[in-house]
Amino acid sequence: MPLKPPLTDLDIQTADNGFYEGFNTIVSVGSKVLIGVLIVWAAVWSIQAGEILSNIRSTIDANTGPWYMYAVAFFIVTALGLALYPTTGRLMLGQPGDKPEFSSFSWFSMMFGAGIGIGMLTYATAEPIYHFGINPDTITGATTASAADNVISAYKWSFLHWGFSAWGCYAIVGLALAFFSYSRGLPLTIRSGLTPLFGRALEGPLGHVIDIVSVIATILGVAVTIGYGVSQFASGVFNITGAAWLMNAEGTPTVAGMLTALVVVMFCSVLSALSGVGKGIKWLSNLNMGLSFFILAFFLVFGSTLFAFRSLFVGLWDYLINLPAMSLTLFRPDGTDADNMQNALAGWQGGWTIFYWAWWIAFAPFVGLFLARISRGRTVREYVLGAMIVPSLMCFVWFAFAGGTAIDLTLNGGAGDQITGAGISSQLFAMINFMLSPLLAKLMSAVIVVLLLTYLVTSADSAILIINTIAAAGDESPKGRLHIIAWGSILGFVIGALLVAGGLDAINTAMIIGALPFSVVMVLMCLSLIKALYRDGRRAKAAEAVANPAE
Repeated sequence: MPLKPPLTDLDIQTADNGFYEGFNTIVSVGSKVLIGVLIVWAAVWSIQAGEILSNIRSTIDANTGPWYMYAVAFFIVTALGLALYPTTGRLMLGQPGDKPEFSSFSWFSMMFGAGIGIGMLTYATAEPIYHFGINPDTITGATTASAADNVISAYKWSFLHWGFSAWGCYAIVGLALAFFSYSRGLPLTIRSGLTPLFGRALEGPLGHVIDIVSVIATILGVAVTIGYGVSQFASGVFNITGAAWLMNAEGTPTVAGMLTALVVVMFCSVLSALSGVGKGIKWLSNLNMGLSFFILAFFLVFGSTLFAFRSLFVGLWDYLINLPAMSLTLFRPDGTDADNMQNALAGWQGGWTIFYWAWWIAFAPFVGLFLARISRGRTVREYVLGAMIVPSLMCFVWFAFAGGTAIDLTLNGGAGDQITGAGISSQLFAMINFMLSPLLAKLMSAVIVVLLLTYLVTSADSAILIINTIAAAGDESPKGRLHIIAWGSILGFVIGALLVAGGLDAINTAMIIGALPFSVVMVLMCLSLIKALYRDGRRAKAAEAVANPAE
């Protein structure tokens, strides 16, 4: 029995006139109403909101660990499998004759800037330093906390969180959307990735719900990234100016400092988004990459170079051979209140690995759709190499040189607790202060602050354009300047309200809540993509049999 031809169109209704002309009103209004409720609730009843969010976080942490662990492992296997399999690996994401819109450098720069740049600056120093003190190997007694035998373990776990797992989440969403949109001709919106499973049912309420879930997950995922970014931005400005109102007595940025940084970032982001992908976002992404290489060169020349190289290569090898076990091993609490090893392992995994998997999933609708938007004309294999493997290697290098220098200075360079004792947003600047004279430290801090600003703006303006695309039923053309301004304002208000309600902890919790429903969508997208490619293979074999009948 011949297979039906694939679905190549979705009739997603958009308004013909008025303010929402060209937009799906249910997705646009529904997303804004739900986000508006969150903003009002967090801003007006901030104490109650913080307590409720904390209780929900505890429930999710206690029950969703296995789902997140196995789902992310599934994303990695699917992306790599499709790239390595000869038939699917050479498929073009587009129509015959399509050429890539952007140069390889701009393509990679935009992917990296939108996907992980801000977090890399915050965590490249902070995470190896933290795991140098405690990680599952120190908890089980395999290595010694804050000692030389724990360096490689610190990198193994840091690479886990910022390597193939993170970029696998982004890559699989982008791959599905690029295939269904550019090879099948469907709208560039999240619901299109599920057409082999649900067909034309996606034109109605089911599709609207999926796109609304995607918009909310995007806003909350980007909120975490920008929240950490403005925190480090405020720390950097304090390091340059010494303005006391930016930092509190505990050495962490004040809410006022973060809100001020947020206003600056969102104003610049809206201006950049109004200019479109081909101008502001591309230019800022190229600037990001140039400044990133400059700072990396600084650590290469003036940092702990030999220590960093050893950490990079040995840590990478340890990461690769342990990746299956680290990805699939779930630490479960033993049900008691005792401070024992099993509970310590479960607490560490919930606070780090599970948190990260939720963060990457919440970030995936935005980054995935953005990756699809800039990857037309590339093969599946080229796409996975560029969207998953190369960015992971870039993160590993950054962590090895920035974090390696921090660990070496702490372990062998006489830094004591000057770096480890600083807050997570301030550790990079604390290391710069230790390495350089006061004047040079201020100059290098200024370079880092500029890079932070460009990364923040790149992430925020890309997110605004992607939300606008989803609300416009997949229409990629620049449209709705007022809508771009509105979504930029909404994103800023969400971050601001959550900062007031409970600081970065409230933002993290809201993101984890928003990530859960979209994780289900992502698993379905993987199954949908596999089903579509399998059926295309059967159709191709059937057509070949008809064209070349047996003699």
